[in-house]
Amino acid sequence: MSLNLLPIWSALSAHYELIRDCHMRDWFSTANDQPPTRADRFTINSSGITLDFSKNRITDQTIALLIQLARKTYVQERRDAMFTGEIVNPTEHRAALHTALRDSDAHSPYAAQIKTERIKMRLFAERVRNGQWVGYTGKPIQHVVNIGIGGSDLGPKMVTHALRHLAKSRISIHYVSNVDGVDLQNVLEQINPEQTLAIIVSKTFTTSETMANACSIRDWFRRSGCTPDQLIWHFVAVSANPAEVVRFGISPNNIFEMWDWVGGRYSLWSAVGLSIMIAIGPENFDRLLQGAHLLDKHFRYAPLERNLPVLLGLLGVWYRNFFGSQSYVVAPYSQALHFLPAYLQQLEMESNGKSVTLDGHFVDYPTSAVVWGEPGTNSQHAFFQMLHQGPTIVPIDFILSLTPEHSLPGHHEKLLANCFAQSEALMLGRTEAEARNIAGCEREALVPHIVFPGNRPTNTILLDELNPQSLGALIALYEHKTFVQAAIWNINPFDQWGVELGKILSKIIELELVSSPTGDLYKHDSSTRTLITRARKSITAKSTITY
Repeated sequence: MSLNLLPIWSALSAHYELIRDCHMRDWFSTANDQPPTRADRFTINSSGITLDFSKNRITDQTIALLIQLARKTYVQERRDAMFTGEIVNPTEHRAALHTALRDSDAHSPYAAQIKTERIKMRLFAERVRNGQWVGYTGKPIQHVVNIGIGGSDLGPKMVTHALRHLAKSRISIHYVSNVDGVDLQNVLEQINPEQTLAIIVSKTFTTSETMANACSIRDWFRRSGCTPDQLIWHFVAVSANPAEVVRFGISPNNIFEMWDWVGGRYSLWSAVGLSIMIAIGPENFDRLLQGAHLLDKHFRYAPLERNLPVLLGLLGVWYRNFFGSQSYVVAPYSQALHFLPAYLQQLEMESNGKSVTLDGHFVDYPTSAVVWGEPGTNSQHAFFQMLHQGPTIVPIDFILSLTPEHSLPGHHEKLLANCFAQSEALMLGRTEAEARNIAGCEREALVPHIVFPGNRPTNTILLDELNPQSLGALIALYEHKTFVQAAIWNINPFDQWGVELGKILSKIIELELVSSPTGDLYKHDSSTRTLITRARKSITAKSTITY
């Protein structure tokens, strides 16, 4: 039965009609907000995370109905199947066991393989960090360049940036993902070949963008005087295709393993996180895993009514499917979490941007929302005007740490104040009477311009401090939130077939840009054919880029 034909869906639709015009400021009024207060009822603490979801357009009845929806769509059963290693990715006939990567239980799935690879990572990372791993001229490594794209870049880059206050200052970590040569060139201008280590991260070792960048940096090493035999000290790979790695010229001893039961966007916990481990050290990497594991246990065993990922996922469904919200904002009030919105874009939109159910039927309801955002307070001076007074309702996740990662006096108090004030203002709004009181009789024309509708939903996610354990828990929270929504929508969050068509066509067009006769272009539409023809005029037979 289609999701929107379920009786509980009809009950939620009726409930939405009942409360759609209610204003949150009335629910928070002194007369209505009696102990236990709304904030008490709608705040949960677990795994070092506090979630205040009281500023949402929900009542106790809303939560009760949403929990019923979770039960009727078998969220618990699908969750348990994932944790026990059942095939939850049917189109690729794979398990999804990223949770096993952070489980220290010797009886968990693939425990022996994971332990072996983790030891190998640890030994290698320590050698690089201690200066024992040296380049072809005998100098210790000072620069690590992670070359990957998608999950092989976004997760490691986000974590390394977030925890750079714990990083070893002698070693700089760089990330290259874009096939645009500017990305790689900008990094090459900052490093020297004698003290640089390249980590090539690609499950298949055939990803076009990654291999183009890998070949270019290999050529850069060779032009510096590094012989093919000496490249052993400057290249390691993370891949599931050792034959291709060796063919590229990387020693078999320098290969770290990937597994098909870990999807790319869930892979930072594996050897894909090697750059993280080099940056913050094996002990802090372990703490990152521990934080995620704490949240895993909470997701697996906490009752649905007090389950952080379940509630976040259900709130997302509530706004996407009943309020019709097409996007939501992630606003971390932490410069350290600058790359978190980009990471969550891939996590949620690549996972749940699907229009086909697990059994192959087209959905007739919305699935993934568009995820976007920037850190506060920068975002307040960029797009918050629309969030406050625009006609579109955009739910927001505010994320902040109660403890600063710096020692500058006065800054953190201002940061906290801005975050708390924004969520309050978005909830309260400003009535016409309040606006008139501010404007005064002589400026009556100003009144409509300073009215704020309020009633804009927000979550506030608090960390006691930003450390490896709390960050691990935060990432796992959003992983499981994504899974909960996929379970409700009856879609597969672990494949990404929509990415493939563009890859296939790009390979054809790349050849046509440099070598194919004009006649072959007529298999394209007129727009694409014209674009290719125009581009060919500006392409020389051989690139002459000099680094």
